[in-house]
Amino acid sequence: MIQLPILEQDGETIDFAKFEAKFKALADQKRLQIMYELTQKGSICVCDLVEIVDMPQSKLSYHLKILLDAGLIFREMKGTWSYYELNHAEVNRLLSPELCCIFRKLDDSSGCYS
Repeated sequence: MIQLPILEQDGETIDFAKFEAKFKALADQKRLQIMYELTQKGSICVCDLVEIVDMPQSKLSYHLKILLDAGLIFREMKGTWSYYELNHAEVNRLLSPELCCIFRKLDDSSGCYS
């Protein structure tokens, strides 16, 4: 696989590999369902998520790791249990005008939001 160079736009670095990992994490129905449940319920124990998404813990752990690695969720250990929570700041950043600005021509008069 060819690695795209890290580019500069308005003095900020654009690392396309980072965005690729995040969007790959989002490109799965089960992971989107997990994120939806975290949005609705807040912090959830993995033991409860197993029942909510109707998935064995081993498969759930696989999906949670992808979301964790992409920075889309947080994990907190409470005793022996893992609790997961959506990283709202990162999700909002991905779905914001900030990302859309990367794909606008520099002479685009519509402007970007800070």
